Amino acid sequence: MFENMGDMAKMLSSMQENAKKMEQELESKTFAVKSGGGMIELVGNGKGEVTDLSIDDSLLQDKESLQILLISAFNDLAKMIEQNKQSSALNMLGSANAFTK
Repeated sequence: MFENMGDMAKMLSSMQENAKKMEQELESKTFAVKSGGGMIELVGNGKGEVTDLSIDDSLLQDKESLQILLISAFNDLAKMIEQNKQSSALNMLGSANAFTK
């Protein structure tokens, strides 16, 4: 697979650079989810940080519904971000063609 250690070092260096680039791209992405038919809207970035939250005023009087919808929105956002990370990682590995040489 590798003719010498220099080839392997070059490949590893390239993969590290690609990983850093992917991480930067993920950090700049924005993800949005809605819950309760749009009564809750949650926005986050690729690092998994919540950057915005919108709550319909009608939910402020219904604590139980608000809690359920917030939990749903947070879980949906976390899944969306994780799936994007996995997809990006698979794309990076595929473009490296490390296993086909």
